[in-house]
Amino acid sequence: IIVPLDDPPPYHITQERLLHSVYLSHRWEARSLNEHLKDIKQQAMYCVVHGGVDHNLRAISVDYLSSLPFDGMAVGGALGKDRDELIKLLEFVMPRLPESKPNHLLGIADLESIERAVPWGVDTFDSCYPTRVARHGSVMTRQGTIRIKSGKFATDHRPLDEECGCSTCKQHTRAYLNHLVKAHEPVAASLLTIHNLHFMNDRMARIRQDILDGKI
Repeated sequence: IIVPLDDPPPYHITQERLLHSVYLSHRWEARSLNEHLKDIKQQAMYCVVHGGVDHNLRAISVDYLSSLPFDGMAVGGALGKDRDELIKLLEFVMPRLPESKPNHLLGIADLESIERAVPWGVDTFDSCYPTRVARHGSVMTRQGTIRIKSGKFATDHRPLDEECGCSTCKQHTRAYLNHLVKAHEPVAASLLTIHNLHFMNDRMARIRQDILDGKI
């Protein structure tokens, strides 16, 4: 999957600048699509719906980009000042996207946002969140996020998550990982990242199964 170059404006922006950004992105996306269609190379190109939190501009962006032969629809740009505003925006945008094309939410992949966005029809996500927090010592578990650097884990010889099957959990204890993080060992970031990515894959598999089972 490839995404065209766009102009993602900040959240706090004038209406005039936001309008300019939306139409600039539309022009760039149309040009990118025209070039892509000349030599597809087994790649799918998604457009990026813009408009900030302005519902009228989001509707204009959806209508225009839906008229072009993109393979999928991504929702990007400024997505709100907090999670509640993000979900409110998705409540407006998602029902307007074509059901015949897959969709993607750009740059969002924390657990609560995923759990709240999936029921609105978001198909896929991307974010550095799981790897970024791992590098700072935060570990995602079925009992919630833990800070492995905390002193209470110094003598904890359990795996990070007793239900996890990743290589980190199979081979290393919380106590050892706590030591690595405190000693600023580079391998600590790698081991925690392996776990967080495995955890996210497990969580998304569960969500997919819940969709198939009619729970979502």
